[in-house]
Amino acid sequence: MNKYTTIEFELRDRVATLWLNRPEVHNAFNDVMLSEIIDCIESANDNDNIVCLIIRGRGKSFCAGVDLNWMRDVAKNSYEQNYKESLNLSKCFYTIYTSKKPTIAVIHGNSLGGANGILSACDLAYCVNDAIFSLSEVKIGIVPACISPYVVKRVGEYGARDLMLTGKRITGEVAQEYKLVNKSLSIDDLDDYLESVIKLLKTSGPKAMTQVKELIFQISNKLNLEEAYDYTARMIADIRASAEGQEGMAAFLEKRKPNWIKD
Repeated sequence: MNKYTTIEFELRDRVATLWLNRPEVHNAFNDVMLSEIIDCIESANDNDNIVCLIIRGRGKSFCAGVDLNWMRDVAKNSYEQNYKESLNLSKCFYTIYTSKKPTIAVIHGNSLGGANGILSACDLAYCVNDAIFSLSEVKIGIVPACISPYVVKRVGEYGARDLMLTGKRITGEVAQEYKLVNKSLSIDDLDDYLESVIKLLKTSGPKAMTQVKELIFQISNKLNLEEAYDYTARMIADIRASAEGQEGMAAFLEKRKPNWIKD
């Protein structure tokens, strides 16, 4: 894994954690952080020692969204340079969304603007009850463009209209009602709940989880029902014949743990 300046990477007991690490600006992201997030996730994709990847923030906040000083400077550049920087923003969210590993966002403090693209692109998102969320771009005269595909997937069209047009601030408990996060918990319960989810992931076939993610991606974004008819049949036929599929079915019939369970 490469050395980073705006994020930190940890790997403990097959669980990777990507820490957003610009606490002096509440982990607001700039071009360097976006590139480092992309590199970190791409590097983790093919690491067989990683079961899942968690994204968290150092300091008082999860993430304050885009670094406005960086955005202001970019806006002074040519359209082509501005467009290039925006493409990297889109690439960051897409890289999280298409990660081969299950991804979990854990939110505390503030999650503002583009931060909600990070958490929405993750497979799972959990927060503390007093976390604050806001899709606040309209308050400074811009729009949540690059994060919108992922936020709309999470909260639906009219939930997105509500949050994006008003830019209102909501707590973690209200974010759960919008389905922006999967679950909001007290600070005392969050880590225990997270650990229970990780334990479940560790008992799932690693390659099967990657295939589930690809399956959902194709069904949600690419295939109509007729195309899915054949695609899904081919996928299950391939998986049944795979080494992991054979091991999993054998372990079930022999009443033992499959070989991917290390704990």
